[in-house]
Order: sequence, then C-alpha cells, then structure tokens
Amino acid sequence: MAVAAAFAQVTAATGMGQAVDVLDAGSLLAAFGALGVAVVLFAETGLLVGFFLPGDSLLFTAGLLCAPGAGGAVHLALPQVLLAAAAGTLAGSQTGYWLGRRGGRALLARSRARKLHEAAARAEEYLARYGHAKAIVLARFVPIVRTVLNPLAGALHVPARTFTLWQITGGLVWTLGLTLAGYALGSSVPNVDRYLLPLVALVVAVSLTPIALEVLRARRRPATADPEEQHP
Repeated sequence: MAVAAAFAQVTAATGMGQAVDVLDAGSLLAAFGALGVAVVLFAETGLLVGFFLPGDSLLFTAGLLCAPGAGGAVHLALPQVLLAAAAGTLAGSQTGYWLGRRGGRALLARSRARKLHEAAARAEEYLARYGHAKAIVLARFVPIVRTVLNPLAGALHVPARTFTLWQITGGLVWTLGLTLAGYALGSSVPNVDRYLLPLVALVVAVSLTPIALEVLRARRRPATADPEEQHP
C-alpha cells in the first residue's frame, strides 16, 4: 500500500504517462522515497537478479536530497533514509548468505549473465587473498561483487558469525558513508540539485574504478607471463 501511495503521488505530480526508471536513482527516489532505498539495496545485495541496480548512486543521491539546501520537488528525511539504507543492505546481505548456504553454486550456475560469473571469480579471489573479514568489507564498495559475494560466502561455508559481523560492519560503513557524504555536499553547496546529474555520474565513475583496475590488471598478467614461459 505504501509503495502504491508513493507511486500515485509521483504520477499525479509528474504526469500519468511517465514510468519509473529502475536504473535512475532520481526516478526511484522520486517514486518511492526512503522505502525505495531499502527495497533496491535489499535486491542488490540479497538477490542475484539485482546486480544491475544503482546502489552507490542511489545512496549518494538520497543523501543530497536530504540536505536543507537541496531544492526541487523531492525532499527526503535523513533519519528515514539512513534507517532504510542500513535495513535494506543488512537484511539483503544476510538473505544472500543463507540462500548461498542452501543453494550453493547452483544459484550462480543458473545465471547466464557473464558479468555475474566474472564477479563471482573476483569475489572468490578476494576471499582467498584478503581473508573473510577484509573481503566482506571491501566487496561492499565494488559493484556486482557486493551482489555475488554474499551467496558465494554461504556456498563456501564462511562461518555465519564471521560473515554476520563483517557484513554489518561493511554494510554500515558503505551505506552511512555514502549517504552522509551526499548530505554533507548538499548542505554546503547551495542549489546542489542543479548539479545532480554530473555528481551522480561522478559517483558511478568512482564506483566502477575498482572494476576497471581489475580488468587492466587481468589484461597485463598474460603479457608479463608469456616471456617467462618462452625463456625459462
């Protein structure tokens, strides 16, 4: 009912013919407010089908729209957004973990999305290289990896207590940090909503930086390995 009411308010204000764009943080927030933050983060961190959702930009944009200096038709309450963000991501991650414990790698095997399988390989590499605690926290800041690491941790039988402790730590740092960063910027820059699109684009670019670095590093490995193989 709450979702329907929010959607009705938005369509009444913006026109009945417009649909909500799930890939656009501004559209999601305008339609569903803080509730949309919780739902999107739950889907992104708990369900493999949510790997494409805009978690980073959604949190930052929500923080901007909570700031007193942010104008426009959409204004959110900071306590509600912080609570919704924390609840959505913590519940989603825990759900993903238990789905992984029950379904194992079959969850990933059913998907034909190449990006999911590549992210699963990176997530497993993170767990092996950094250990459980550091990998679970770092994965929060890498798109797609934060989606697949949770069920993968369950499939690899990472201890439930260890996973829960560090997913809460990483989840709170990620959600509260990005939301408060957006809020701080919105509070210090007058009429910050005028620059919303460039700012969101910057956040998306920064969030994709870890993936770009991983791709570059993966491409350099064969090039450095070939000479050694040819000249033992």
